[in-house]
Amino acid sequence: MSTEPAEAAAAAPVTSHRMTPAQRKAIVAGTIGNTVEWVDWALYSIFVKIIADEFFPAGDGAVALLSTLAVFAVGFVMRPVGAAVLGVYADRHGRKKGMTLTVGLMAGAAFVIALTPGYDSIGVLSPLVLLVARLVQGFSAGGEFGSSSAFLVESAARGRRAFAGSWQQVSVAGGVLIASLLGTAATSLLSDAALHSWGWRAAFVLGGLLGLVGLWLRVSVEDTASFTEARGTGRTRANPLKTMFVEHPGAALRVAGITIAGTLTYYIWVNYLPTYANLTTGIPLKTALLSQTLCLIVFVVLLPFAGLLSDRLGRKPTMAAFAGGFVVFSWPLLRLLDNSFLSVFLVQLAGMLLVLGYSANCAVIMAEQFPPEVRATGIALPYALAVALFGGTAPYLTTWLHENGHSDLLWVYVSAASLISFLVYVTMPETKDKEFR
Repeated sequence: MSTEPAEAAAAAPVTSHRMTPAQRKAIVAGTIGNTVEWVDWALYSIFVKIIADEFFPAGDGAVALLSTLAVFAVGFVMRPVGAAVLGVYADRHGRKKGMTLTVGLMAGAAFVIALTPGYDSIGVLSPLVLLVARLVQGFSAGGEFGSSSAFLVESAARGRRAFAGSWQQVSVAGGVLIASLLGTAATSLLSDAALHSWGWRAAFVLGGLLGLVGLWLRVSVEDTASFTEARGTGRTRANPLKTMFVEHPGAALRVAGITIAGTLTYYIWVNYLPTYANLTTGIPLKTALLSQTLCLIVFVVLLPFAGLLSDRLGRKPTMAAFAGGFVVFSWPLLRLLDNSFLSVFLVQLAGMLLVLGYSANCAVIMAEQFPPEVRATGIALPYALAVALFGGTAPYLTTWLHENGHSDLLWVYVSAASLISFLVYVTMPETKDKEFR
């Protein structure tokens, strides 16, 4: 007869392929909470040209836009800091507490951006407040990925880890989709004067309110069995960051290599392509945003199915197909881009279909590299460093290439980054059937 206490038995991992009600509740709560957090993050890139006019009124529109994108990139500098601090917090105190803190910070910063007066009202203080708010959002986003990925994958039924982990990216894309819908509605229904004076601010207020909904959901959910068991058996570490570097350096490097192509292609194709198409082809921004919205719907619907495919075929072949596809197709896709809706739609859709191979796998493959006592930190910090270097700089570099007459070289950057990650994917160990706790 077992002598284990009831709470230890309750914390034991479920071995059935069928999800329990508690697992379904955890995935729903984790997904919705993450979605509303990423609405706040994505709104900045959606309204980047309007924010440039409000906070950086330079005589040269290109200079103002580049200044605004520099703030976008600086926000990514805080992501490794947030990853280190909040990842350690989630490994020591639980995934639930980590996710509650991140969504609160993100929502608060969204309200600050919405309410900060423009440069014409308070001068240089205006872009400074914007910078601080964006740094807070970057700090929050840095900790969010590790905590939410660990939470979702640890909540999975056996044999369905990629499916559960794919909902992390469903929620990210869902957040971008909602932000894109807000952008499409604002640019289509409001006059240019109304959009600049209050329309874009209303979108940020709504994003902040949605963040409060995410906060409520995260407060109501239980922590994962993996963390509860690690804490109950004394396996949590006083310094998860040091443990990651000392005991798991190879896994940390692998997470960074996995991320390089994924974050670059994601931020170009999923986030920034409407603005890029507007700059390079002259297509109206609202038309490009409509294309983005339609493509995101397809992307979000297909993500869980791509996760199921990974659970059946494995992480390596599905991720290698993604990276290899961009090595081969980056040049023809970008060459096909012109000022027609059909062109933008097909180019963005093709890129998003390739990105499925990364987005369906990234949470699960990173979680499978580490034990639970360092999992949130191990996912968050290497990922955030790679995102800061290759994702946060992507819109700025893309715009700089255009402004300096080198748009035709963007495909070289995308293909080179994809080749690096392709080599990582084909040489890493397969973890689909790895024992997971």
